[in-house]
Amino acid sequence: MNGLNLIDDFDKFKYGMELFLKPPEFSVGTTPSEIIYTEDKMRLLHYIPTVEKPHPVPILIVYALVNRYYILDLQPDKSIIKKLLGEGFDVYVIDWGYPSGVDRYLTLDDYVNGYINNAVDKIREQSRLDKITLLGVCQGGTFSVMYAALYPEKLKNLVTLVAPVDFDTDNGILHIWAKSLDVDKIVDYYGIVPGDFLNSGFLLLDPFRLMIDKYVGMFERIECKPNDTACQVRNEDYIKNFLRMEKWIFDSPDQAGETFRQFMKDCYQKNLLIKNEMKLNGKKINLKNITMPLLNVMAEFDHLVPNDASKPLYDAVSSSDKETLVFPTGHIGIFVGSKSQKEVCPEIAAWLKPRSLLNGNGKTGSGNEKKPGSAREEKIESGNEEKTESAKEKINEQNRKNRRSRVDKK
Repeated sequence: MNGLNLIDDFDKFKYGMELFLKPPEFSVGTTPSEIIYTEDKMRLLHYIPTVEKPHPVPILIVYALVNRYYILDLQPDKSIIKKLLGEGFDVYVIDWGYPSGVDRYLTLDDYVNGYINNAVDKIREQSRLDKITLLGVCQGGTFSVMYAALYPEKLKNLVTLVAPVDFDTDNGILHIWAKSLDVDKIVDYYGIVPGDFLNSGFLLLDPFRLMIDKYVGMFERIECKPNDTACQVRNEDYIKNFLRMEKWIFDSPDQAGETFRQFMKDCYQKNLLIKNEMKLNGKKINLKNITMPLLNVMAEFDHLVPNDASKPLYDAVSSSDKETLVFPTGHIGIFVGSKSQKEVCPEIAAWLKPRSLLNGNGKTGSGNEKKPGSAREEKIESGNEEKTESAKEKINEQNRKNRRSRVDKK
C-alpha cells in the first residue's frame, strides 16, 4: 500500500466531511405551482404556465408511491416539469404525500379509481375538456396503465416512462427478490410499511454504486487548492446537486399496507396485469381497452425496471397510434441525467405536440377527431411551434426510428 496515497485519500475524505458538516442551503421542487385539489394526504399541483398560450390538452403526471415526485423537478437545470412547461404544456402532478397509520387499509382501488380518477376529473373540469394526457412514471406508470384501461374515455394520450407492466422477468434483481418475498408477513407486522424499510431494499440492489462509490466520486471531485476561489464556488454548486439527490433518495414515504400487499402479489408475484386478469373493485383490467395514442419510454440500462418489463405494453394495447422509445441511460438518469433535458424531454414533447390539439368543437374526444398533425388542427394550434422547428422534427423523427429499431432487436 502506498502511504502517500493513503494520506492523500484521507485528506480528501476529511475535507469532504468538513463540507458535509456545514452544508450549503439548497432547495428542491422550485418550479412555481399552486395546489388546486386535496384529498386525504394527496395533493394535486398545477404548475404556472410559462408560455402565453399553452397547448390545449393538459398533462397529469402520476409518480410512484416510493420516493417523491420532485425527482421530476429536482433543480432548474434538471427538471422534466420545467422543460415540459417550456415546451408549451399545461402541467399538473399528483403529490401522494406521506401516508400514516390511518391509511393502512387504503387499496389500489382507492389510488386508481379514487385519487387518480378524482384528479383527472378536477383537471377536466378546470380545463373544460373531456380528455387529458396522462404521463405515468415508474410505479405511477403502472397505475396509469390500469387507469387508462378502466377510463379510456377520459384520456387523450397515455405516456409511460420506465413503467413495468410485465413482471415475469429475471433481468432485474428487484423482480427476483419480489417473487419470494413474504408480503403477508411484512404487511401484517407493520400495517403501514415503513419507507426506510423499502428504501434499504432498493439500496441493496446496487450497494457498491449507491452506498460507497458515489461518495468516493464526490470526494474526488471536490479537491481544491487552498486559495482557489473559483474551485470552491464550483464545489458548493456540486455539493448542492449531490445533496438534492441524497435528499430525494432518502425521502421515502411509508406505504399503505393493503396497497403494497395487492401490488406486490398481483403484479410482481402473479403477473396478473399483463394477463388481463387483475381486478380493482371487482372489475377486470383489460389492457385491450387502451385505445388512445401511446408513447412508452424506457431506459436501456434500467436496474429497477428492465426493458423486458416495459416493452410488452406495446402489443398488449389496442392503440393504433403507438410508439416505443429507449434511451441509453439508467432509471434515475432518465430523469436527471444530461440526456433527460437534451433528448428525453424534447422527444416526448415532439410526440405530444401534434396530439395535444382540439378538434373543431373545442373537444378532445369525438369520434370524428382529426388525426394528429392534420392541416385543420395545425390552424387551431396555439402558435408555440414555429415553422423553423420542422427541420428539427425530421431529425427527431429519424432518432425515434433508430431507437425503435434498437428496442425491436432486444
